[in-house]
Amino acid sequence: MNKIIFFGGKGGVGKTSCSSAFAYNHANMGEKVLLVSTDPAHSVSDLFNKKIGDRVTKLDYNLFAFEIDAQRESEKYISSIRNNLSKIVSPVILEELKKQLDAASVSPGSHESALFDKMIQLINEESKNYDLIIFDTAPTGHTVRLLTLPEVLGAWINSLMKKRRKSLKLKNMVNNVSRESKDKIEDPILEILERRKATMEKARKIMVDEKQLSFMFVLNAERLPIEETKKAIDVLKKYDIPVNHLVVNKILPENPSDKFWQKKKAQEQNNLARIYEMKINKVYEIPLFPFDIDEVTIKEMAKYF
Repeated sequence: MNKIIFFGGKGGVGKTSCSSAFAYNHANMGEKVLLVSTDPAHSVSDLFNKKIGDRVTKLDYNLFAFEIDAQRESEKYISSIRNNLSKIVSPVILEELKKQLDAASVSPGSHESALFDKMIQLINEESKNYDLIIFDTAPTGHTVRLLTLPEVLGAWINSLMKKRRKSLKLKNMVNNVSRESKDKIEDPILEILERRKATMEKARKIMVDEKQLSFMFVLNAERLPIEETKKAIDVLKKYDIPVNHLVVNKILPENPSDKFWQKKKAQEQNNLARIYEMKINKVYEIPLFPFDIDEVTIKEMAKYF
């Protein structure tokens, strides 16, 4: 079993209940498990009827949880950039940059970047404390953007570093700085970018390492979740991110007597065949339960993992 597992899928298919049941099952087998919610809805708290928040909280024997607040992490992220800039630019320029940072804090991608940083921090800091770290993520599109960030940001950072070096080279030429002095120049902006690049490269190595990380898509045996899952798997494959497991949730009971449910069951069987045609290593089938899933009934669901 991989050390880090991401659960993703279309909204409403049961990612939180499936990731929680999977986590509970492994905790029950004696592994120490950390369940991390990155979904703004934070349904893990609702499921276990316990306030979690941004601190490690014990849910059950061997089972712990943590909820990442993307808004708070984004604010901390922007604040750290402000602090770094205040040390390396003039007050006049800093004031203008602060306005740009305020705009950036509400722009698309800022939350994903801050959230990703927190995820990598948790992986780096908590891996030694847990046998398994499970991420319950937001709906598919958000998750795919999140997991492809190292590749996208890595290219962007390389471009910034190239431009910065070119700018410094021109500045040195204007100031007639000797080649020996050029080699000794320490540029704080380049240092920040170098650290950011190192973080992205480390994250990238984790994302593509099948011995460390795997991805589980949760879906229902219906056309739209299947199509969305196929597209997401294709995108992740382009970035060499492994998808080794599928969880088909809410499987209907066998041999229904009502004609309506007989027709639904026939459709489900056809859709299940399409799912198995995707040739994923492992497919878990979870039945539709006649009760609401909560901290008690999650244990029943865990038996199917």
